[in-house]
Amino acid sequence: MLIKSRGVKMNKRDEYVTNLKQTVDEFNEKIAELEVKAGQARAEVKAEIEKQIASLKEQAKPLTDKLDQWKEESEEKMDEYLKEAKKIRDAFLHSYNYFKSQLK
Repeated sequence: MLIKSRGVKMNKRDEYVTNLKQTVDEFNEKIAELEVKAGQARAEVKAEIEKQIASLKEQAKPLTDKLDQWKEESEEKMDEYLKEAKKIRDAFLHSYNYFKSQLK
């Protein structure tokens, strides 16, 4: 299946890699947001926030690590990788949303 992105035809693998890159960027933005809050927090709260940020970075790492590998894989494997990426994304977002709700 080919899609167009900015006037350029993309194959399925390229589409998945682009979406995965956007997910990694989204993770990094969310982590940066928490790092700003950590910088503004009281000392006793700051340590807990930094601990949670480290945990979120660890959850995001598998997706970041595999992104380059997936760029080189065949399209046939992309459905398998997409399922794995969705699991990683869902776990990250669940942890992020839970942690963020605790900051309020």
